[in-house]
Amino acid sequence: IDHNYHDRVKGRRTIVADHASTVLGAIPEGHVVIREVYEYLLAEYLPIRYPSMFEVRRDGISSTFFNKVTRLESPLSSPPHDPLEALKIISETVEDDMFLLLQEPNTPAGEPGEHKSVAFICCYPGGFDPSEKLGKGLKAIHVPVPAYDKIGPSMERYFSRVEWAVQTHTKLFAPSGNHIHVGETVQEDAHVDIETARLRVELQTLTRLPQTRALIFSFKTYLYPLSDIKAEGLGPQLADAVEGLKAGNAPGMWVYKGGVRWGKAVCDYLRS
Repeated sequence: IDHNYHDRVKGRRTIVADHASTVLGAIPEGHVVIREVYEYLLAEYLPIRYPSMFEVRRDGISSTFFNKVTRLESPLSSPPHDPLEALKIISETVEDDMFLLLQEPNTPAGEPGEHKSVAFICCYPGGFDPSEKLGKGLKAIHVPVPAYDKIGPSMERYFSRVEWAVQTHTKLFAPSGNHIHVGETVQEDAHVDIETARLRVELQTLTRLPQTRALIFSFKTYLYPLSDIKAEGLGPQLADAVEGLKAGNAPGMWVYKGGVRWGKAVCDYLRS
């Protein structure tokens, strides 16, 4: 948990209030998974891992989760029956976004079934509408991603990794605009306001829940001004990485991530 936790969760509360149907969602199969995540985070993980920030309060047979930072109290002994209310409480308690995934039955050939999105909290989408992913399998979710067939198998396994991109604005909530899709008209080598451009970094983790065996695909998003990257002496390395999007095992990423639009201006600045 970072030093700006309070500001971040306040911002998430505002995003949920303004864009609830975009950033929260669940299908019936996901209700039991939401309950497990709710109880695990609020009753176990957070108060044990961060006792100075969170605690469980007990009064006889009833108990509540108390956030010492936001001063908000949430039910534990009687968790919300409405799954969206439970997701809302989680969204304003943790900074991580998450997709909850359940595995489909094995295929007729006996191969493991694909994992399907059954619920989500996504206050900081980076170029996609999370509500459009609900009820879909991982392959369908990643249809726009170039060369997903090469990275797809790793998405079915446990991992912790970093994903990055550059965006030309300061918004964490960005359901559109960051990516370029097939058929879109693109202005190549566009002017970029370096003051507002950001390196967008997601720390992604995949973990399995013990009861439902569902997967939590969680990611915490950070935005860094390009001036900070340059000041640390890392400008040339980031410029090399940006230009590397044209090659590698997924050259389509150069267009998909918008490099064709902002790449030249950003690299010129980072190397100046």
